[in-house]
Order: sequence, then structure tokens, then C-alpha cells
Amino acid sequence: MGSCIICGTATEGEVCDVHEQDVGFVFEGSSPHELTPNRFYRGTVDGYADFGVFVDIGDAVTGLLHQSELDRRLESLEWEPGDEVFVQVDGIRDNGNVDLTWSIRQSGDEFRGLLIDSPEGQRRYDDGDRADEDSDGEGSDGPAATGGEPSGNEHVRQRQSDGGRTARQSSGSAGAGGQTGDGERDSEDERGDPEDASDRGAVTDTEDDTGTPAQSTESATAAAGETAPATAEPADSPEETSATDGAETSAPADAPEEPEPEPATVSVASLEDHVGDLVRFEGEVTGVHQTGGPTIFEVRDGSATAECAAFDGAGVRAYPEVEVGDVVRLDGTVERRRGELQVETETLLVLTGEERESVAAAIDDAIEDAVRPDTAHFAADDDPAEPLADGIVAAATAVRRALAEERPVVIRHPATADGHAAGAAIERGGFARARSEADGAEPDYHAIHRRPLDDPYYGMDAATSDLTRMLQDRERHGEQFPLLVLVGTGTSQEAAEAVELLDVYDVERIVLDTAEPDDDADAVGDPIVTPHDAGIDVELSDAALGAALGATVAPPVREELAHVPAVGYWEEPPAVYAETAKAAGYDPETLQDVREALALEAHYQSYNDKRELVADVLFEGATALAGHVAEQFREKLETEVQTARDNLVVRDTDGVRFAVLDTDAFTHRFDFPPTAILLDALHRSEREEAEGAVVTIGAGEEELYVRSTEPVDVREIAAIASESVPGVDAVGGRDGHLEYLPGDRDDAIEAVVGALAGTIEA
Repeated sequence: MGSCIICGTATEGEVCDVHEQDVGFVFEGSSPHELTPNRFYRGTVDGYADFGVFVDIGDAVTGLLHQSELDRRLESLEWEPGDEVFVQVDGIRDNGNVDLTWSIRQSGDEFRGLLIDSPEGQRRYDDGDRADEDSDGEGSDGPAATGGEPSGNEHVRQRQSDGGRTARQSSGSAGAGGQTGDGERDSEDERGDPEDASDRGAVTDTEDDTGTPAQSTESATAAAGETAPATAEPADSPEETSATDGAETSAPADAPEEPEPEPATVSVASLEDHVGDLVRFEGEVTGVHQTGGPTIFEVRDGSATAECAAFDGAGVRAYPEVEVGDVVRLDGTVERRRGELQVETETLLVLTGEERESVAAAIDDAIEDAVRPDTAHFAADDDPAEPLADGIVAAATAVRRALAEERPVVIRHPATADGHAAGAAIERGGFARARSEADGAEPDYHAIHRRPLDDPYYGMDAATSDLTRMLQDRERHGEQFPLLVLVGTGTSQEAAEAVELLDVYDVERIVLDTAEPDDDADAVGDPIVTPHDAGIDVELSDAALGAALGATVAPPVREELAHVPAVGYWEEPPAVYAETAKAAGYDPETLQDVREALALEAHYQSYNDKRELVADVLFEGATALAGHVAEQFREKLETEVQTARDNLVVRDTDGVRFAVLDTDAFTHRFDFPPTAILLDALHRSEREEAEGAVVTIGAGEEELYVRSTEPVDVREIAAIASESVPGVDAVGGRDGHLEYLPGDRDDAIEAVVGALAGTIEA
């Protein structure tokens, strides 16, 4: 039993429950489950994400400080990677994820004391702990002065500043700060203690103004050529003298200079077999991250990606001429840091000309061969989408390659039930693939981004938003440009115009879309997967294409996606999809619940992916949740349909029945249902009451939507109508909608009705 360091109350640890939040803790454990919720911990900023900040707590645990827990906007937070911060542990999840919250105190001096939190218990943080941190390279001259951590790479600083001409230390000798080649500390402090040094009859090392330990009297005498005491054994080499004395000792001027060891040329995948060795490999730089200590370069060859640390001063950007996308030759020593492999960079050379092209081509070929699936996988046996197998394989290869290259995959889809089902299927396959490549470890939450579109098509607004994020992520986090997956959108003229902006930055794109493509859709992506190019006579849902891509990216998830194609149909799905879904446990009523629940949730916060909620409704068998949400869908829709039916203007023109609804007057502007869902339901109702051709029109102040029992090309209708009302234009492809100036509303409706009557056979 001890006493509280603040109030003196008897307590089991160093602080009582009342004052536990008045002290800060320094974590020395190795597992997140050794943290204590509600305590304030000292941490180090690891990096930013779209939704918050990752903070390292101790040496082995990383937590997320979500943007909702900040006391300011994420964009205004001035923390940099490597900065020392204080955070409060909000909770530890079963999977080891650590949720953090904001600490109003951001300095150790603002707490009433600091305690060490270790698996053995609590102890006071005192001068001895500070000395240990200083000896680890976290003193006033080390990385911690800027909020960083010892990298183990300090001994290569001179080699980088002089272009690699300085002889390197042997891999087994101690580096700066007393670290050995395997990342463990030496058994004694090599800088020495003044009293201990006096007992040994040696002079204490001092530091010059560069932070490099000066030579002791004994080593200086030896360097000057004076006779050492008879009891002293001469060092085998200058490097060994440096490791023994904690000081750099130059070889005698007349001694022959030992040749530099030649690095072994290896692949990144084989680095595990070369720990402690000097190696050389060539690859492409896929990421650059500046910490409070070294600069971290991510370098990928055709086999894997390596993290390479280069140190040129705490928080100083090493090799500033090297950028993401460069092809380089790297020499360095393979070490293990915190259980992970890391290459301590000694030289880094950017390749150019034919040498660059040769290495880049070899990397490209190796990755392509490794990630290309043998065949396409579909949700159903005898799937109607099977004629698209080649396109699905090409699209899956692109997704797998992006994951292998640690490039983000950004999925863009309409905020509809069909769009969410398609996008979520691809997302599920992508995460399964990333998980398998990481030997079962959970991939980065943002390895795959799914972003629903505010508009029903991909246009300039979406392209500008995407490119802005890409540039910010590259600038702030050193990320590569992502692979953009357009599903359920992307084959319209608007998309072709929008991606011209992305082409300036060579952003890779693939497209899956069941809509009738415009003539210039080929420019949007490669490949473009659409049933209209394959002669498929069955109407496919976008969810069917998404399920095929997800299953081909990761075949083990095929069974999880068996019901997804049928979710995309508001009316009877093709028999093969209905049967496959039923075999997976989704009867028609359950499919309807899932479809309607997705549609309702897609409407609210339409720009948000709602990843977990969509997964619960679509994949996790949460039938009670789907049924509950679907009931809300029906109540809201039925009320709106009844109001709309009472206010329809119905007329026959050239044998075609037209039902026109003023959507501004008789629909909610922001509440559910949106115009598209309302018109679909209204058109189904009108179609059942009339024979022959039926057209349902929803006309607002400046836009008009068409639903027809006969095929309609909106582009063609707009061209005809614009002859009498020049402002009429089609938006979003042949299956899109029409727009006009608000003042032309009545004339535009008449022009569109006339054009439809002239093109539809009664």
C-alpha cells in the first residue's frame, strides 16, 4: 500500500482514483489492452487521416484521435508527425483498436506529475527516466527535441551529408545513441558517468557543437601515435575503437584505407534473410513521410515494399530531391525496429534515362504477373454478366495492383440502393484482398475509400473534389494518387469532360456502368465494363457488376456477395439472381427489406459512405435492422405517392398517356423520398392502370425527369425539344434527365412532351 503523490491518501498505486486524471502517464507496455481507459498518456503524432489523427502511445501501440473528439477543426490542428502530445484513452476495443479523446493539457508541465505505466505497475517518472530517454537519442539534441523518436539511423548522418563517402560502421557495432545493430541498447552507457570514468582512470567524453561525442584522453593519445598502457589491448579497427570508447577515432594517416564492403543485390521480399547486412535494391518510391527524426521512404520493387529510413538531422528532410514516383537505387543496412524490418539508408540515387526505364518496366511486369487473377468470378453460376469476364479481370487486376502498391482505391457511386450495393461489394472484396496480403492483419481503414456522389453522375464537381483530396493527401501524407473506380456512373459525356482534369495528373480510372454509354465514354477509364458492348440482352444491375468485381478481386468473398446482384432490382430480378439469393438465405421479402433500407439510408447524408451501417444491412444478416428501416421507407413513400397521384396532370398525346407532376409543388425538397424514387414508384402505379405506352414526367423549376414504358434516349429528346426551346439540354447520359432555364419551364415541358410523343410508338 502506497500513498497518492498529490494528496497523500493511501492507495494501491502512485495516485488515488480522485487525482488519476491530474497526472500524465508514460506508457511502457507492448499491448493496447495494457492501457487504462480515462488516463492521460504522452504520445507522438504518427500521421493524419481524413477523419482524425493517429497517435503512437509508447513504442508499440497506436490510437486514433477522431476529428469529432477535437476542440477545433482538423484542418486547423498544427500538430506535425513526430510532435509530442498528450491524449486521453477513451476505450480499447476487442480487436485492439484504441479510441482517443482530446486532452486540454498538452505539456507534461501542465500536469501535477508524470507516472510510468508499465505491465509491472506504476512508478514515478524521475530524472533517471529522463536520462534513459536522453541516452536513447531523445535528449535536447535528439529527435525528441522536435517531438520525434530515436530512429537507430543516426550513425549514417555523416554518410548522407557527404554523399556516402564516410566509412560505415559494421552492422554489429553500436550506432549513435548507444544502439546496437539489432535495435537493442548496449549493456553500459558509452558516454560514461564522470565519477565512474574517474574510477577507471579515464577522462569523460564531452560533446562538440555538432552533438558528436569528443574523443577521450586515451583514444586521443592513441590517435596521436603515443604508446598506450601495456594493459590495454589495441582495437582491431577504427570502427571497433569507436564502438568501444563511444567516440569516433580516425585511423593513422599512414594506415591503408580499408575498401568499403560491396552491398549484396537483393529483392525487397528477401530482406528478412538479410537482417544486419548491407544490401542494394532498385525500386520505385511510393511514399515519403517526414517524422520528427528520420525521413521514411517507401520503396517498392516487383516483389514487395520496404520502409527505408534516412537521417540528416532530427526532422530534416533527407534527400529532398527524391519524390514519389522516382525510380531509385538504394544501399542500406537491414535492421529490425519494433519487430518490423527497416532499411537504414546509406545512399539513395535517382535513376534516369534508359536505366530508369529498364527498372520501371521490370517492376511493372512483375507486379502485373503477380496480381492478375486467373479468371473472373461471378455471384451466380451461369451469371448473365459472364460475357464481361475479360473486362472484369482487367478491372480486378487494376484494383489488386493498387492494393499491392499501397495506393488508395477510391470508389465513386451514386447514392442509391443499387449504387451502395455495387460499391460495398467492391469494397468488401478489396478489404478481403488487402487482409490476405497482410497475412490476416487488418488493413488500413483508408486503404479503400467509398464516396457516394451528390449527383447521379460523375461531373466536374466530383472530379474537382477528388483531385483536391488527392493533392492534399500527397502534400500532407506523401500518398500516391489513388485508383479511381467509377461504378454505376462514368459513361456519360459529363464524366468525359470531368476526367480531363484528372488526366493532367495521370490519375488511373476504371469504369463499371450498366447505363447506355455516350459516344465519348471511352476517354473516362480503362477498362470500361458495360453490358452494351457485349451484346447482353438481360438487364443487369450495377450491383451485379460490383459483385463480380468484388468476387474476382477476392474469390473467398464470393459466397458473401451471392445476394448482392438481386438487391439492385426494384422489380423482379433475373431468375438466376433470385435463385442464387434465395439459396444464400435471402427470399424476395428479405431482398425487398434490404433494398428499401439501403435506399432510405442512402438518402440521408448522401455524401457519407456509412460503411458500418451499410455492411450491417447488406452483409451481416441484420434482418431486424433492415426490416425496421424498410418499414420507415414504406410509410414515407406511400404518403408521398398518394399526394403525388392526387396532383397529377394526365393527358393523351398521339396515343401516349402522359402523367405530369409538378415536383416543386408536390414533393419534399430535402426529406425522403427523393424525386427519382418517387417517380419510379409513381410510374409503376400509373403503368398498372393504363394500356399502351405510358410516360411519367416529374418537372421542377429547372429540371425534368422521364420514366417511360418504352425505351427513351434523353439526349435525342433534348435535341428535338431544343429546336423550339433552345435552353433544353440533357444531363447524365442517355438515361439521364433534362435541364432548362427556370423561365422556360412551361415551354420546355410542352416541347419535351411533343418530342416524346413523336418518338414513342403508341
